[in-house]
Amino acid sequence: MSRNLIFIYDGECPFCNQFAELLELKSNLPDIQIKNARSNPPEVPKGYDMDIQGALLIKDDEILSGANAINWICSQINEPSSTLLQILRTFFKSKSRTNLLFPYLLIARRVTLILKGVPRKFLH
Repeated sequence: MSRNLIFIYDGECPFCNQFAELLELKSNLPDIQIKNARSNPPEVPKGYDMDIQGALLIKDDEILSGANAINWICSQINEPSSTLLQILRTFFKSKSRTNLLFPYLLIARRVTLILKGVPRKFLH
């Protein structure tokens, strides 16, 4: 069964970039499209703020944001060819762990972007 999967991330965030690169090259998820929200703003659905959600996954007609997006992706990855992706999959395939850890990831992302001088609001 073919699915339309689009992962949208913040291209200015080094953590997001690393995760997106690993997804694209090492996850073995078929047909997932990886989109940088800063260079593809029309891809971000109206009403979603990447600064708050951190990441989006468009799965056919369903939109998963933040922790739900990361949890769904990690629960779908089988035998990644990267040690880091294996570790991330282990932590984030559990919904409760993802919900616990994701707010801290958003804080780390925000601090990193502030240190890089990246503006807080960049979409919508």
